[in-house]
Amino acid sequence: MLNTITTNKLMLFSATILSSAFSGAFQPQQGKDNVLTEEEQKNGWVLLFNGKNTDGWRSYNNKPFDSWEVTNGQLYCKSSKDVKQRADLITVDQYDNFELSLDWKVDKGANSGVIYRVKETSGPSYETGPEYQLIDDEGYPQKLEAWQKSGADYAMYPPLEIAAKPAGEYNHTTILVKGAHVEHWLNGKKVVEYQLWTPAWRELKEKSKWKEALSYGLAPKGYIALQDHGGGIWFKNVKIRKISSI
Repeated sequence: MLNTITTNKLMLFSATILSSAFSGAFQPQQGKDNVLTEEEQKNGWVLLFNGKNTDGWRSYNNKPFDSWEVTNGQLYCKSSKDVKQRADLITVDQYDNFELSLDWKVDKGANSGVIYRVKETSGPSYETGPEYQLIDDEGYPQKLEAWQKSGADYAMYPPLEIAAKPAGEYNHTTILVKGAHVEHWLNGKKVVEYQLWTPAWRELKEKSKWKEALSYGLAPKGYIALQDHGGGIWFKNVKIRKISSI
């Protein structure tokens, strides 16, 4: 049996390898939006948004909705007061170990998130899956805690630095999930890194707003959700590739 020091060294080594292995994937897409290059296709990337429709997505719990639309090659969650039914969008497929890459921007004062390893329950998607926070850091109408800023693992791990661009400008996000290891990247900077299911993680969860959300963060596999939190969020160049758990 490995001792604690050896185990920690192996975990650190694995995390370092993971970061370096994907060091070229943290830059915004160049050229035409919502397409894969030949190299990306060879490396196993798959488009999750084709820029034309919402094929590959459905609403969380199959709820009726009128809040999402595709416009000018962008997936937009409308902030209009005319919206009658709101719902998160989730992928048709479920994912365990993956690299997710996407571009996003928020309207002034808007708030959303990308939630991963989501399981469909009677509650909202964020009660099961960790959330990569997307928000107008500068113009949000309420005071934000550090764990509410863009790039945070919402209500758990705050970003190491504020790396988001102002409202109305596109940001580039990469989320790496491999077993218990998770990394959040924002505009080329690693802003969050953590290990799921460790004693430290469980202690933090018990002190957070997820204390009563018994299934939060426990699923080894699940859907990816784009959160409808009142709208004002735009996405493009959404793509994913599965990675090995080894």
